[in-house]
Amino acid sequence: MIYGTRIRFRGIEKEDIPLLVEWFNDPEVLQGLGLHCPISRWSEENWFDALDQRSPEERPFLIEARDGDAWIPIGDCGYQNVDWWNRSAELGIAIGNKSYWNQGYGTETMRLLLRFGFETLNLHRIYLRVHETNRRAIRAYENAGFVHEGRMREAVYSDGQYEALLCMSVLRSEWNFPEKEEEA
Repeated sequence: MIYGTRIRFRGIEKEDIPLLVEWFNDPEVLQGLGLHCPISRWSEENWFDALDQRSPEERPFLIEARDGDAWIPIGDCGYQNVDWWNRSAELGIAIGNKSYWNQGYGTETMRLLLRFGFETLNLHRIYLRVHETNRRAIRAYENAGFVHEGRMREAVYSDGQYEALLCMSVLRSEWNFPEKEEEA
């Protein structure tokens, strides 16, 4: 497991599938994720079964938040499109448990992913793409240290209109390698 101050990452288990199906069938959660059709338990089970074909670095994590002595699943995150030659990777995040929105969990997740990417995976560049209308996510990415580097005009079709995708990244040289986070 990978621990932060209020969160931890763990591997996704088959038992987590019903929760993922619930999250990814919620229209509010789906906004800005690029998913358009309802997700069935069957399709999530097939997705899960295919995870062992991915490299370990590209298998997603379940995000859990500390609640006293318990850990509550709140979302998922991880790396994809890892390019080992250029030492870069794309990351993604979804906070599916809406009761944890607007409390800094997205920023903390991004900081923990950056620490893992730079310190463990030895990446040089970590990037993401985000819908221009996803202000909550953009704010979390900026707070975690991501820099705006480009805009893909009318790149995605969402809710009956085209919108831009913003490209953001952090370079290893820009990341401040924070000391181990203080316990909350």
